[in-house]
Amino acid sequence: MKPPGPARACGIALVLLSLLAVLQTTRAQKGLLPVCPHGHHQQGGQQSRFHAGGHLPDGAAQESLHHQLLHDHRRCDVPREHQAEGCSPAAVQCGRGQGGERWPSQCPYPTWSGGAGLMPSSPRATGRKMEQFQVSVSVAPAAKVTFELVYEELLMRRLGVYELLLKVQPQQLVKHLQMDIHIFEPQGISFLETESTFMTNELADALTVSQNQTKAHIRFKPTLSQQQKPAGQQDTVVDGDFIIRYDVNRTLSGGSIQIENGYFVHYFAPEGLSTIPKNVIFVIDTSGSMMGKKIQQTREALIKILEDLRPEDHFNLISFSSEASQWKPLLVPASTQNVEEAKKYANSIQARGGTNINNAMLMAVQLLDTATREEQLPLGSVSLLLLLTDGDPTVGETNPKKIQKNVKEAIGGQYSLFCLGFGFDVSYAFLEKLALDNGGLARRIYEDSDSALQLQDFYQEVANPLLTTVSFEYPGNAVEEVTQDNFPLFFKGSEMVVAGKLRAQSPDVLSATVSGQLPTENITFQMESQVAKQEEEFQKPKYIFHGFMERLWAYLTIHQLLERMVSTSDAEKQALETQALGLSLNYSFVTPLTSMVVTKPEGQEQSQVAEKPVENGRTVFRHRAMGHKRPRLPGGVALHDGGHDVPNRKSGRSGPLIPFYEKLMSERNPDVGLLSGIVGDYLDETMEETSPTAPPPAPIQAPTFILPLPGQSVDQLCVDIKSTPGPLLLLLSDPDQGLEVTGEYKMEKAQFSWIEVTFKNPQLQVHVSPEHVVVTRDRRSSQYKWKETLFMVMPGLKMTMDKAGLLLFSSPDRVTIGLLSWDGPGQGLRLLLRDTDRFSSHVGGLLGRFYQGVAWGPPDATDDSKRTLWTRGFEFNATRKLKLDYQEGTPGTELSCWSIEL
Repeated sequence: MKPPGPARACGIALVLLSLLAVLQTTRAQKGLLPVCPHGHHQQGGQQSRFHAGGHLPDGAAQESLHHQLLHDHRRCDVPREHQAEGCSPAAVQCGRGQGGERWPSQCPYPTWSGGAGLMPSSPRATGRKMEQFQVSVSVAPAAKVTFELVYEELLMRRLGVYELLLKVQPQQLVKHLQMDIHIFEPQGISFLETESTFMTNELADALTVSQNQTKAHIRFKPTLSQQQKPAGQQDTVVDGDFIIRYDVNRTLSGGSIQIENGYFVHYFAPEGLSTIPKNVIFVIDTSGSMMGKKIQQTREALIKILEDLRPEDHFNLISFSSEASQWKPLLVPASTQNVEEAKKYANSIQARGGTNINNAMLMAVQLLDTATREEQLPLGSVSLLLLLTDGDPTVGETNPKKIQKNVKEAIGGQYSLFCLGFGFDVSYAFLEKLALDNGGLARRIYEDSDSALQLQDFYQEVANPLLTTVSFEYPGNAVEEVTQDNFPLFFKGSEMVVAGKLRAQSPDVLSATVSGQLPTENITFQMESQVAKQEEEFQKPKYIFHGFMERLWAYLTIHQLLERMVSTSDAEKQALETQALGLSLNYSFVTPLTSMVVTKPEGQEQSQVAEKPVENGRTVFRHRAMGHKRPRLPGGVALHDGGHDVPNRKSGRSGPLIPFYEKLMSERNPDVGLLSGIVGDYLDETMEETSPTAPPPAPIQAPTFILPLPGQSVDQLCVDIKSTPGPLLLLLSDPDQGLEVTGEYKMEKAQFSWIEVTFKNPQLQVHVSPEHVVVTRDRRSSQYKWKETLFMVMPGLKMTMDKAGLLLFSSPDRVTIGLLSWDGPGQGLRLLLRDTDRFSSHVGGLLGRFYQGVAWGPPDATDDSKRTLWTRGFEFNATRKLKLDYQEGTPGTELSCWSIEL
């Protein structure tokens, strides 16, 4: 069995990304900026979630204005899950040469005339979601070559959205820079949002989004001045990711059937179904290799996941290293008490020992078998196994094939197994087969600061099963060569996609029946699609590349054949490989079975072959922790004490030297004679530098909050916290605006450990700590660093963060909320408020009370720097003080305000 592939061929989201740019090879004169004189055009289109992207790498057209041969290098990042003419489930398709000539299907890259020679490199992984294709070319004198790279991508629906990721990296100022994305969704577009890692307020004027019920057009067209970095720098600010997210209208129905050019695609993701109770066993690797950050992040993620369990769910935990141990002898209901106990258990797990995957998995299956046999589980519930490991088996049964065989026999098709591989030391191929053999899937968890979020997001994808045993049926006289049409599970936020051919004499109306099982009954969906009407609908938009449904059918077929090869027997594998290879060659898809072959001009050497990167291949990127060198004293001696650097007086660095010096002397180190002079000189110099002087005045502190009060004749209000009823605080609440701000304040540190902003429409939660920003949108979480450029436009809300680290939430009819990780005096998290006149009459909270019924008393008769403030029955003594205004970032400016203490 195999889980549904939550896919969508870009509803007709045509994203033909053609990046066109011309590089002028004459040297820039002093004082002038090198500018690409022609253009860089990235265009794309999506039809029914099938995305066609055209890239001109780094920008694309290359012109030799000198009377000499020009050598140029180009690179282009494309999604890992792409395909194209000459490519596979992740494929790269090439366009035509300057003269329009085509090349063989197995040699998708051109040989240009004019003395141009082309040399590609193999695509390599450049991140979690991208692959980089590089090409170098020689351009003859006075010749011009245009680079074009076209790819296709099937957008997968995950957690309720389709996401299109584009790399925009012209790498220089471009005179005519333009990006166009067209989306066409016959079902209707329910929402659309954009995000960028390079967009600034200046560049935002170059971004336009137009949308009607079924179509959307996103255009980015910045001028030269908008692209340029400030202060006359020659680099461009346009460098990063551009992300589009959207979904389509849905009802409780059989989905949508779309027909074009003799092929059909059926999308199925009904709304309105209730979540089926689940029985889940978490099998967690606690071997020694998980020690450190991995086990810490696993504990953090596991605690969050346990909190998300529903009361009707049942669960258990198994931790394993050299031996496997279970938290409870049986599966237990997800009651509040059981969840709290499980969280304490999860928080106590430690990493040590070897890796006994076989025993742990058999123990988990035995738990489910016992619970099923003794009827301890809810009727019609779904049973899932979630395995997390970071390495290969080292204890007990260590033969991967035997483990796979043992687990498959034990499960017997009754439960679904999902495998998560933490990092790159684990054999992903082993986990992938283990999962596919048992109706699940495998996923890589990347070692990074957001690993816990990756774990939580994956769990969210499988946390809400809606249907079991889903099957699609079509009239035998109407269709043929249909892709996979039976799926064991359908999860909330995903989508099932089935494609096939229409027979030559098929009926005018294509009917379909989709059936599945609910906990206590079967459910059936009936639907019909008018063939002629559908054909006509997809011929109208000019930006649609026609024949896309045939390519989508081929993509799905190849993808499913490759998956079946992973879990099938050796006897059947050859037949599946032959079929997948034939389709790959016929449609010029680069797959693990095929390669891109680039033919060089006549007279040059052999052709160049570029292979498709695979998950287990060496091209997959790795993170490597980089150490730092310690400062060294004269003579090449590096000093340290307990891991603390000791300064070199010549370098001007400072550090804790005295403890090291005392330790050095007490141990009678033989090198004392050499070092004592060095240390002594340093101590003399330090003592001179730190001789008693008048203490500097205490720096002006930034208040905890600065509140602008609308309609008041007084200045801004500075608020500091001196006591709280508890660590958790409700700072702001305005139900009319769908806004709530909470935080955890640590009195001993006099600062917030976190602040959280929640919006009801759109559904958005932003959790900030001094270290990072976590954005959760409809169960999807992303982590960002402070001072990392962010520009996200959602329906009714804009979220931005600039290089100064100011995170803003703004809307034409809402209060503007700001968050800042302040590193000046009185450092810590800070909250900003603007447009406070937009608060409703129902605003409340610790700070919200200052926006309803505020009254000021007259200045004190003996001291006009003091006065009294009343609000909602509370009285505060306000004093005029000089504070540090943090609202524009460090270093801050002096601010005279009325200061109160809470």
